[in-house]
Amino acid sequence: MASLQHVYTAPFARAVRSRSLTITTTSASLSVVPSRVSVPSLSRASHIDSHVLLGMSEVDLQQLAKDFGQQSYRGKQLHDLLYKTKAKEIKDFSHLVPQAFRNGLEEAGWKVGRSPVHRVVTAADGTVKILLKLEDNKVIEAVGIPVEDDKGTNRLTACVSSQVGCALRCSFCATGKGGYSRNLQRHEIVEQVLAIEEFFKHRVSNVVFMGMGEPMMNLKAVLEAHRCLNKDIQIGQRMMTISTVGVPNTIKKLAAHKLQSTLAVSLHAPNQNLRETIVPSAKSYPLEAIMKDCKDYFLESGRRVSFEYTLLAGVNDAVENAIELAELLQNWGSGYHVNLIPYNPIEGSEYRRSYKKAVLAFAGALESRRVTTSIRQTRGLDASAACGQLRNEFQKSPLLEPSDSAESQPAVALAG
Repeated sequence: MASLQHVYTAPFARAVRSRSLTITTTSASLSVVPSRVSVPSLSRASHIDSHVLLGMSEVDLQQLAKDFGQQSYRGKQLHDLLYKTKAKEIKDFSHLVPQAFRNGLEEAGWKVGRSPVHRVVTAADGTVKILLKLEDNKVIEAVGIPVEDDKGTNRLTACVSSQVGCALRCSFCATGKGGYSRNLQRHEIVEQVLAIEEFFKHRVSNVVFMGMGEPMMNLKAVLEAHRCLNKDIQIGQRMMTISTVGVPNTIKKLAAHKLQSTLAVSLHAPNQNLRETIVPSAKSYPLEAIMKDCKDYFLESGRRVSFEYTLLAGVNDAVENAIELAELLQNWGSGYHVNLIPYNPIEGSEYRRSYKKAVLAFAGALESRRVTTSIRQTRGLDASAACGQLRNEFQKSPLLEPSDSAESQPAVALAG
């Protein structure tokens, strides 16, 4: 077979590059740039690498194989290697993929798209935080949460990041305090799930987009990763949750996709004034507007919205706050669910964790007003892997080279 490097022309390269970024979920627009609203600017250029196999669908991989002069079944083999065998490098394809095809992929700049593990932190409760070193030496965090339910069924939840850092700077969240660097690409989201599966040697059953970053400010890549996790890795849509603190115009765009996954909106306050003190970006997205979008989301998608509410002692955890929250939800419909999250302390924060008595009183006030309520169990607290604690020292500044010297530096800002 003739060497493929002689037929890999520039126009062909552009065609394959374009194909590798195709979204198959829907034709609806994925633009997330809000109009006439002041939100943190994300104009900084993202680290884009389009020659990545991870995240591609079986159809796209079959077409890629044909573009390289191979039969389409070679694309099916690539799909199995990526999502079943979990191969990390093209050289790992050797037992199935012909050498000429492997050489052609490598010469054209293709790669699998898996990142090395920089550090692993394990909590006493079995929760694990995995730090992955990306190609540009930035570090992201993913959390694996193993749970055995009352029936003895073992579940493994992956909490994945969608950005390196976060621009929204919620006052109680460690990630926002570390600043924003860039959006993640779809394969950098997907690989977090694979890294967790590899560590636990167990399939991930649930995925929550609740790690570092604001998913709605990287909606295109999040939806591409969601498609891959559902169609290629075979995680049910109903087993996935997309979380947002609220970005104008994006809930409507998400609703158009009619996903069966849960939308979780981080509310944290029952009125606009209090919400602005906790979530600075709320100034650009009034509470009334976000509630209307949530109501429209339910009508469009048929999926109820879950509201996340972090309880901060003496700030938003009074019974009066619960009563006001119940009235707010009832004014906008019924069937809402509130997930209460006891605050997880971070270094340098003025906030305190609510007492258990206050948490239970808050939940009781909601339930007595027919608002379905749950209290999130705190997991991974001693590893700074709990909700709101994800932060590493390399959000804005990448790891220094050579990497051997960087490996010895602490990668996690542990809570005091």
